[in-house]
Amino acid sequence: MLKKIGSFILRIFVGFIVLSVLSVVVFRFVPVPLTPLMLIRSVQQKMAGKPLIMSKTWKPLDKISPHLQLAVVTSEDQNFINHHGFDMKAIQEDIEYNKTHAIKRGASTISQQTAKNVFLWPSRSFVRKGLEVYFTFLIELIWSKERIMEVYLNVIELGDGVYGAEAASEHYFKRHASDITTYQAASLASIVPAPLKWRLSDPIAVSRQAWVMQQMANFGGVLIYHPKEVTTVTHK
Repeated sequence: MLKKIGSFILRIFVGFIVLSVLSVVVFRFVPVPLTPLMLIRSVQQKMAGKPLIMSKTWKPLDKISPHLQLAVVTSEDQNFINHHGFDMKAIQEDIEYNKTHAIKRGASTISQQTAKNVFLWPSRSFVRKGLEVYFTFLIELIWSKERIMEVYLNVIELGDGVYGAEAASEHYFKRHASDITTYQAASLASIVPAPLKWRLSDPIAVSRQAWVMQQMANFGGVLIYHPKEVTTVTHK
């Protein structure tokens, strides 16, 4: 009996590994059609008696403003280009911060947020966090940084029923994601932590927007995905 149970558990485990790796490989090339969060929000809208809204339009990375790519990096994960999915320095800093502050901070990288958004559900359980680590490892192994950014900016929640850079740009600014300005990009990045609570005009969002603009300037105004290659060319 124990042998059969063990064999059953092993088959489930192997099946999960195969399915998860296959999913990550497929989404390396195929647009993500739907995420668990989108489904959860749709159910919440229905239960609250609200109109069912799910606005999303997939766009390749070269059709998303470089300003927005830089804005989310400077606001969410300034070491995105250099780390392999986990910013250990930021994690350690947040551990120390949380020891003395009631409002806790997290150190989720863009890679972790992407893994959570695409493959998992919103939760703070140890199981979910463990799966997040696993999927973050997979996408960092199989996807490029550009692909991680592309998926991130196409599935991220940026309002009630608004997902991705294109839908958000059209919703807030009536223009395509490729055409938004530095100011508009910083405005979108400012509401990423709480897109259902904060409006672009809220004081906290306005304050964050100004901070993001300053950070973008500090980064030189451009996000370089392969700085070593640029350095090599410069030295020739």
